[in-house]
Amino acid sequence: MSIRLVIADDHPLILQGLESLLRLEPDIEILACCRTGEETLQAVRQHQPDILVLDIRMPRKDGLEVLHEMHQERLPTRVVILTAELDEREALRALRLGVSGMVLKDMLPELLVQCIRKVHAGGQWLERRSTGRVLDKLLQREAGARELAGVLTSREREIMQLVASGLPNKAVAKELYISEGTVKIHLHNIYGKLGIDSRVALLRYIQDKGLV
Repeated sequence: MSIRLVIADDHPLILQGLESLLRLEPDIEILACCRTGEETLQAVRQHQPDILVLDIRMPRKDGLEVLHEMHQERLPTRVVILTAELDEREALRALRLGVSGMVLKDMLPELLVQCIRKVHAGGQWLERRSTGRVLDKLLQREAGARELAGVLTSREREIMQLVASGLPNKAVAKELYISEGTVKIHLHNIYGKLGIDSRVALLRYIQDKGLV
């Protein structure tokens, strides 16, 4: 059974090169080649490919916006990101949106083919140079979130996140439609449960757990 692909990249030469490379593979079928985010979404909706090979930086919806809309629409197509560079924030967001593969454009073409086959088989391919620190941070964040979920109530976690964003107690109270005194009571309970004694210590705790 062939692997059905849609390819998206805003550079014509790269797009043509990818198409030429992948058409040489007997088990790969290319359904569409796209140069904008809008074209990409239309092609994925229309063809429902097994895999989308997606560039991050494209006009009229970048790759992350495409990923976000696919995630919202629960489209089943698995996504492999192909990019020249990927910063930590982009990689973290892409992972949270369910990306199955990340490949840098300066890697050997054969590795992209291997990545596509592995992702099609249900696996993940995350190129360590672009995702090493991000994966470590994501794992730290998930562990911290699980730890807090077992200790704090949902309201306490909500208040903690607002405090972490830099809001004073009065602004937290306004955001949650509660009194400032109630916020102080919640903070007191949070301090006791986490074994800390001040707002500064709370911010340090949040940072240590990778929650910001």
